[in-house]
Amino acid sequence: MSRFAKPLALRPDPRVDAAAPLPDTAMVLAAGLGLRMRPLTVDRPKALVEVAGKPLIDHVLDRLEAAGIARIVVNVHYLADAMEAHLRRRRGAAEIVICDERAELLETGGGLAHALPLLGDKPFYVVNADNLWLDGPADTLRLLANRWDGDAMDALLLVVPFARANCHKGMGDFHMDGAGRIARRRAGRVAPFVYTGIQLVAPRFLADAPGGAFSTNILWNRAIEADRCFGVVHQGLWFDVGTPAAIPVTEAMLADG
Repeated sequence: MSRFAKPLALRPDPRVDAAAPLPDTAMVLAAGLGLRMRPLTVDRPKALVEVAGKPLIDHVLDRLEAAGIARIVVNVHYLADAMEAHLRRRRGAAEIVICDERAELLETGGGLAHALPLLGDKPFYVVNADNLWLDGPADTLRLLANRWDGDAMDALLLVVPFARANCHKGMGDFHMDGAGRIARRRAGRVAPFVYTGIQLVAPRFLADAPGGAFSTNILWNRAIEADRCFGVVHQGLWFDVGTPAAIPVTEAMLADG
């Protein structure tokens, strides 16, 4: 049992269909060097840094498995042997497939493109391994699935209001209109929404992607220009656990429920 308090039970959001099917595949991005998390990442991947009693990646995998995700692809690069060993020891319900990037760190977009043959031909979740979130009135992954419109969307990003982006030090990422279409932060201004590192995308999001290493920002910009990039607001807690200093702050907030 964790020493951290459980969040208060909330009444389910009636706008979210709890019986609707969810995508059965997810990609967890876990290959990064974790430079902002040093010195904790000198001897381990960032995704294996512990927060609230367990490695960051286990928080993510537990959430995905609880939602019924059957196949989870995890990319590895930095200290890949340690990550693979940890995943082999894990006894969960989902099939975990390794996407090996030992030869070259491909960044977020390149890692997605490299893994696409393992992800199938239906929409799939993409989750950063250093995410830590708690559900609100709606299950987070189900909220994304309920808002997904395959005819109109290539990517659906989970965003959180800037004021509720715990431990986040940036200026926000996106603006969003009434229909959910997102736009980039305007230069010199704070944007009202922060990307949480969780999204639902269609395989066509990666059509004609560049080769080698590149950022997902390239794919988002293309989808934004085509009016096919949307956002949905996270209803629960979210923490940007990107630095050692963020860990005790996050743990204290979790302990307070």
